[in-house]
Amino acid sequence: MPEPTRTRAVKEVGARAVSHRLFWPLAALGTLLAINLIATPTFFNVRIQDGHLYGSLVDIVRNGAPVLLVAIGMTLVIATRGIDLSVGAVAAIAGAVACVYIVKSPADGAVGTAIVAISMALAVCVALGLWNGFLVAVVGIQPIIATLVLMVAGRGIAMLVTGGQITTVNNDAFAALASGHLLTLPVAALIALGVFAATQIVVRRTALGLLIESVGINPEASRLAGVRSRTIIWTVYVFAALCAGAAGLIIAANTHSVNANSLGLWIELDAILAVVIGGTSLAGGRFSLTGTLVGAMLIATLTRTIPNIGIPAEANYLFKALVVVIVCLLQSPKARAVLQRRREPIPTSREEAVV
Repeated sequence: MPEPTRTRAVKEVGARAVSHRLFWPLAALGTLLAINLIATPTFFNVRIQDGHLYGSLVDIVRNGAPVLLVAIGMTLVIATRGIDLSVGAVAAIAGAVACVYIVKSPADGAVGTAIVAISMALAVCVALGLWNGFLVAVVGIQPIIATLVLMVAGRGIAMLVTGGQITTVNNDAFAALASGHLLTLPVAALIALGVFAATQIVVRRTALGLLIESVGINPEASRLAGVRSRTIIWTVYVFAALCAGAAGLIIAANTHSVNANSLGLWIELDAILAVVIGGTSLAGGRFSLTGTLVGAMLIATLTRTIPNIGIPAEANYLFKALVVVIVCLLQSPKARAVLQRRREPIPTSREEAVV
């Protein structure tokens, strides 16, 4: 291949790579990992101890599991041109229901008690998702207002369930959701990745993904085409609530307790940020679960990076906002067009200008 042709081919491949919607999120994630490696040379070290994997990278994946779970459900909701601000409150309710049941059970340390508690919590989450879907799909309330109702009331419900007290549990089976390992890997990470894989298969190997996108692009046209828009919207809100409930159970299991005021607080913002960083449009329509996975891992890595480089944890949200703004600007077609125009060489002669 001639040198000019090879150079042109390389440039075309590079241009396609840069224009891909996941290029900049992956670049940001790689930059954060490099910063951590510089700050802590042993950051990439992974060891096996007592048959379990340990290390900073493993911690990032495990601690990012709740955000990833919530973000998966949020992706499908946003794809239908909606939003769910209640996921943090739903997570708190799930944790409250499970922990209170375990504490009040005569066999509070039994495996069966943990299974019943988890099942009850997820059943409550289904009911909460049905409520959100009813307000949005049937009553016709704007999603941001409909879910804001449960966002505000949900904390109160969780407080009523726990009696306003921090409820502590001692159940090894329940704690295994956060601290357990299976095949050397953290259970929390396996749950999140399992939900991700199952959701990806369902929305990309069946018609459900296409139906969700059609509802998000034009709900009225979808209805006229025979798509049951209400059913689709109801389904995604129930699924989002289930994902939030699973995240709440993992968070509660990690601390062996539930605090209705703080469990899952602002996790809805992290989930929305992960979805946006991943390239899913808030206007609805096309979505990317793979992008959401990258966004969730970016947020989890950023959360770990801030204290690792000596910055106070209080600045966490400030740096999250800064990274999100930078990544979103780099993803913006208008911003890239402006940068492209600035990189174009200025003609140095009249002949070049004419050409």
